[in-house]
Amino acid sequence: MELNNVKDAFDAAVPEAGATVDVLIAGAGPTGVALGIDLARRGVRALIVERQDRLSRGARGTGLQPRTQEVYDDLGVVDAVRAAGGLYPKMAMWENGRIADVHEMIERVDPTPAAPYSNTLMVPQFRNLELLHERLSELGGEALFGTELTTFSQDVDGVTAQLRSADGEVRTVRAAYLVAADGGRSTVRRALGIGMSGPSLEPGAALLADVRIDGLDRDHWHRWSLPNGGFAMALPLAGTDYFQTFTVAFTEEPDTSPEFVRAALAQHTHLTAEQIGEVLWSSVFRPRAGMADSFRAGRVFLAGDAAHIHSPAGGQGLNTSVQDAYNLGWKLGQVLRHGAPDTLLDSYEAERRPIAARILDTSTRLHRSRSMRRGRDLHQLDIGYPGSPLTKELRTDVPEGALVAGDRAPDAPCHTSDGKPTRLFDAYRGPHFTLLALGGADLDDTALPADPALLRTLRVGGPSPDLTDTDGHIRDTYGTGPAVLLIRPDGYLALAAPAGDATAQVTTALASYLGAAAAQPAG
Repeated sequence: MELNNVKDAFDAAVPEAGATVDVLIAGAGPTGVALGIDLARRGVRALIVERQDRLSRGARGTGLQPRTQEVYDDLGVVDAVRAAGGLYPKMAMWENGRIADVHEMIERVDPTPAAPYSNTLMVPQFRNLELLHERLSELGGEALFGTELTTFSQDVDGVTAQLRSADGEVRTVRAAYLVAADGGRSTVRRALGIGMSGPSLEPGAALLADVRIDGLDRDHWHRWSLPNGGFAMALPLAGTDYFQTFTVAFTEEPDTSPEFVRAALAQHTHLTAEQIGEVLWSSVFRPRAGMADSFRAGRVFLAGDAAHIHSPAGGQGLNTSVQDAYNLGWKLGQVLRHGAPDTLLDSYEAERRPIAARILDTSTRLHRSRSMRRGRDLHQLDIGYPGSPLTKELRTDVPEGALVAGDRAPDAPCHTSDGKPTRLFDAYRGPHFTLLALGGADLDDTALPADPALLRTLRVGGPSPDLTDTDGHIRDTYGTGPAVLLIRPDGYLALAAPAGDATAQVTTALASYLGAAAAQPAG
């Protein structure tokens, strides 16, 4: 982006008198932009500021796990992302200038009615970011580049932040909340004095680069083992003419110049220097792992790498970060737009910090083991919040292994009352809660919020169903009822109640999530 365009955008977003927004987001990586999308569709005015003058380059983290694809489905970007990506190819092991072995590194899994996105999707991070930013713009969201958050202070009503433009001018923004999505070396986290601790990973540095390579097939993910225990890899990037290369072979800090990248690849693979062409982007990678001691300090929240740093082993970091944003977004929306209590925001740390700790353990274990196998245990579909203060399982006769409150709400193909094919993910898509009444469970609609932007009620079965479970997929996954299930905006079961006193249980739960809006029933 040209400097003049950056300055014009800065002047428009932050006039000399300052600006006021609902949420200020530091960092326009996947975490910050995903949060911006979620807030924009809720009518929350958010301003994303990014010190770089453009979206980050580089393929970086390429793997989108099935659960993140479900998040992207809800945010309205999954079709574009899937069109831009592809499945990971098989791993080809090179020895003496030839392929000695080929194996499946990333397990392929067939989709099911409950999990339609069943495989890790390979999308270069720069393309992932471009598509997220396009969706943000469609929704009227705003990302301000060439702008650095330098200092901030907070009081009982909000946060006052100073922003510095590319030409050094400093202006003020006032926000109800600040979210730090500014990476592992987070300026915001350090200013708050929040520490970060975690496991020690062996020191070292690897060379990461996106490179054009001639004469190397794009049907495999190529790997060369080196005598010193290191290795080099070249992954053909879906939707591009480039390979992402990763070289672990250095006793000292490697150079990132195109000349060094080409020389290193020629030295550590069977490729010749003539085959290695344009170096689109390069960086030094150093393994780090850690988690912030807290994810919230007053009106400031940490998300993504600002809250937790992972080894790339297993492709968990970016996915966990996007899901931080997804968890926080709906809660900020409820507080800022619908009068929910600020205490709802405390559940962000209560829910996400244990998940981050679990993912950190997983990625660290894979990093240390040097295992090259990746299975469905990394898909993040089994993540849930059974111990959350927001979760209420009130049924007493749930069979072992059945879906319970706190679990992810699966998909299921079905039909509308007039016979049109649909699926539960279509019903869940949007910023609202969804109430499933199973097996003829009786609900008093006049006692529930009438605004479909807050709550949508769907009856499955019974005398006047909204959805027909044509092939039994809802029954297989959710049970037959009679019961009532309240689905959160981020696709988890918040409440599971027996049919008897369901309306009262639902209205009590909604008061926690919707605040004053829960007291505006349809009647």
